[in-house]
Amino acid sequence: MTQSAEKALQAPERVVSESSESAGSPGELKNAVKPVLNAIRILRYLSETGKPARAIQIARAMAINTSTCFNILRTLVSENVVAFDPLSKTYTIGFGMTKLAERSFTDSQRLGAAKPLIHDLAERFGVTATLWRRTGADRIVLVSVEYSPGGMRVHMPTGTRLPLLMGSTGRLFAAGLSEDQARSEFESLRWARPLTFDDYWAQAQEARKRGWSIDDGHFAQGIMSVAAPVLGSSGEIVFTLVSVMFRAQYDDEGIAKLGSEMLDLSHKLQEILC
Repeated sequence: MTQSAEKALQAPERVVSESSESAGSPGELKNAVKPVLNAIRILRYLSETGKPARAIQIARAMAINTSTCFNILRTLVSENVVAFDPLSKTYTIGFGMTKLAERSFTDSQRLGAAKPLIHDLAERFGVTATLWRRTGADRIVLVSVEYSPGGMRVHMPTGTRLPLLMGSTGRLFAAGLSEDQARSEFESLRWARPLTFDDYWAQAQEARKRGWSIDDGHFAQGIMSVAAPVLGSSGEIVFTLVSVMFRAQYDDEGIAKLGSEMLDLSHKLQEILC
């Protein structure tokens, strides 16, 4: 390490006053701490390239002294914002950096990030694609709706609240209850096309096996819905992705394909929302 690099690393932090910060953009800041800027540049480089890189590669790309670059990388690794692979001796963005970015997202930003994926589902299958969130012990609320471009579609306003065990999404939640608990909750539900608890319970168990569920016109006359769970970190259902369509819009094979695609999408939504 050069003498100047050592001094840069060992020098105490310089305090920047509010007046100097407001005097210009970060790029114009006269009192900027060079090692901090280099650390940010390294993080930006690793993020933009998206590929593992050795310290020498990073140093050359950033025009940073090799020893200085190595010390900065070692510090970033210790804080888990950069990951080091000892076999290839390369660096990548670490899990800690990902968690920092995730915490900066608000709920609305997360829903906004999920919106294009939900819209794509609605467009490809010609359905009303909805996202429901569990609120409390016994309710779900509609937080996002995307419509297909076709003229005929099922309209659903955001903010709609339903009992937890109602509709296709209810079969998913029921599958996590005991039969006695589910029966007790089922007795308070009112269906447009009545069904027995035994039929409902059998459908909930089938949903448990295949991962997604169906309501075939029981919640609303002439309407079918297919639901897939979006799980939280502990495996609990936090959101449900639901496709709403007219009955007989798809045959059994088409419904199975839709359910399978929704299950794949729910895994992607889990990374964004939970």
